[in-house]
Order: sequence, then C-alpha cells, then structure tokens
Amino acid sequence: MRQHAVHHVTIHGHRRAYVKVGKGPALLLLHGLGCTHRTWLPVLDALARRYTVIAPDLLGHGESDKPRADYTLGAFANGMRDLLTVLDIDKVTVVGHSFGGGVAMQFAYQFPERTERLVLVGSGGLGPEVSPAIKAITTTGFYQVMGALTLPVVRHAGTLGLKALSRTGLKEFRDFDEVAAIYQSFRDPAARAAIRHIVRAVVDWQGQIVSMADRAYLTEAMPMCVIWGEDDRVIPVSHADRAAALAPKARVEILPNAGHFPHKDHPERFVKILNDFVRTTTPATYSRARWRRLLQQGPAPATPLEAVDAPSA
Repeated sequence: MRQHAVHHVTIHGHRRAYVKVGKGPALLLLHGLGCTHRTWLPVLDALARRYTVIAPDLLGHGESDKPRADYTLGAFANGMRDLLTVLDIDKVTVVGHSFGGGVAMQFAYQFPERTERLVLVGSGGLGPEVSPAIKAITTTGFYQVMGALTLPVVRHAGTLGLKALSRTGLKEFRDFDEVAAIYQSFRDPAARAAIRHIVRAVVDWQGQIVSMADRAYLTEAMPMCVIWGEDDRVIPVSHADRAAALAPKARVEILPNAGHFPHKDHPERFVKILNDFVRTTTPATYSRARWRRLLQQGPAPATPLEAVDAPSA
C-alpha cells in the first residue's frame, strides 16, 4: 500500500491532520475509534482514481491534536464542516466506519446541504450492542490500567501476541492487527484521555447510547448505503438489518468472510460497491421546504423490528 503525504491545518487552535488525494466528486472518509486515516489505505488509491478523497485523523486520533475538548458527535461533525470549508470543498459523499459512521450520520443530519450521500460501514448508532472491550473504556480505571499495560515491555509483548493471533486465520481474531495498532496508540496519555472522553459520550455500561432511530426517516431525502462484515465481532451484523428497517430505501451489502473492517478484508469488493452506489444514485440536493415537511411529518409508526428494540417502560 502506497503511503500518502499527511497535511496539517490549524482550526480553532487545534492542529488537524488529513490526507487529500485524487480528483473528481468529493468523498470524506471517517475512521473508527482509535484508528487513523491509515485504516483506509487499502482502498485509498483505487478511490482516488474517481474521486477527491479526504481522509482526516479525527481530533484525538493519529497526528491530530488531542486536547481536553468537546468530543461529542456534534463537535466532530462541526470539525468536519470546518475542515471541508478550509479545503474549499462544498459537498461530499460521507463514508463513516464504526464510530466514524456515527460522525457521518451526525454530519448528514446537521449539514444536509453539504451531504450528497451517506455510506455507513460497520457503523455505530444503529443499536445498543457493542463489544465488551468498548464498554471497558468507559470504566473508572481504564486510564490507569491502560497506562500500566502500555509500559514498553508489556506493550511490546502484547502487540506481538495480538499480531500473532491475527495471522492464525481464525475469524475471531481477524481484526487483531488493527487492535494492535489501537493498543500501541494508547501509550500516549493524551490519546488515552481523548478516547475515554469520546467513548463516554456515546457508550455506557449498557451499550451504545446514541441512536439514529428517531431521525432515520430523514434519510428519505438522501441516498444511503450500509456495508457490513458478516463476521463483525465489534458491532453485530444484525445492526445492518436494523438500518434496512429504519431506512427502507437504503442499499445494504453484507460481505461474507469479513470482520469489522470490510474495506480492509475485501478492498476490491468494497470499492466496487462504493463506485456502483455513487454511479447509480443522484446526489441529494438540499431543499428547506422538503426538510421542513419531513420534520413536520415525523417518523412513520414503528416497524415490528423497531418495536422489539424499543426499551420497555
């Protein structure tokens, strides 16, 4: 995989890192929790043949600053709007993976006039279920325990072990190479603190807090594609079914023999799906009158799936 120059821009006093490659309609690629723009490297060059691709390191991640700041989904969406404005990019198809999917949905909700399409990849925000490892980040002792686990000798052994497991070919350990990279990033105290703030804004001990369920009807005005790995161990593939129920017009693709990172497990298939989705859909155009009408009408009555997922009184 070819490496790309990482650019930096300071917005609101915080340095933000991003990669920008290619020409054509704009794609904004948003990575998941603890990851960086590098998670998109397997598909970056192929996408750059058709699109202007912007792949940032979200605040608190990678080469971007890790301040004591607002790490809510709304703040991340604002940050992406400001980055695109600085880069003189007006509209994008926004592609979000895992936590980045939550940011993508929030961006589309806050800035429909700047969003042409929405693509969710193993996304958060579609149900409460999430892996115990993510829940553990919300616990009181996470920062201190991870500080001990990232001491040089322990971190080296742990990283080697995770990478060895990822090479076994067992689907349970398919994503452990990515987990190893996230584990390495936790050696930075500022990164650990930022991740803790981020997770606490969207997850508690019961699971995911934030849901698109109450606003999914707004996707009627915007093309949406959902891509999931069949063997996802972080966010269950059943959440793709929820997306289909919440947004019946959405295109849903389940990739067999893929985990939480389908764009890394099957990059050619991923690019083909994305290209076909963009080619066969008309970019959303913002209409205040239509948006007002949708808001006034509100969501349709709950489907059986939504009714089952609704919390009891």
